[in-house]
Amino acid sequence: MPIRLTLSGDVTKLVFVSSDEIDQYLADLEEPKRSTLQQLRQAILEVIPEAEEGMSYRLPAFRLDGKVIAGFAAFKAHLSYLPHSGSVFPVIRDEIAGYKTSKGALQFPVDSPLPKDLVERLVTVRIGQAFPDR
Repeated sequence: MPIRLTLSGDVTKLVFVSSDEIDQYLADLEEPKRSTLQQLRQAILEVIPEAEEGMSYRLPAFRLDGKVIAGFAAFKAHLSYLPHSGSVFPVIRDEIAGYKTSKGALQFPVDSPLPKDLVERLVTVRIGQAFPDR
């Protein structure tokens, strides 16, 4: 399915993305990482069912109108939620106080999915920042 990306200088590029790429990413993971990230994927899609699924920086990502809104990654000892913006976490600092964060990632255990209400909050904050006129 194509998505339209507008680059600098009003250059538009159609990029083809596929949920198959995320399926393959997850298939390559061992349990419980696979099922925990599948639950995160489902939670993200419940908030933004119209999102285009694909890869960004070789990691699963979810786009709205060409902008990456959310993503995730698996690492050796943890999983990460990726907001694709350094300005999301400061807005919800109190809500994520129990998690280790960097500017661009929220780490969580491989066997403990993020609560759905937290995923919804993370995604809606990012959408509000990416599309302030919505």
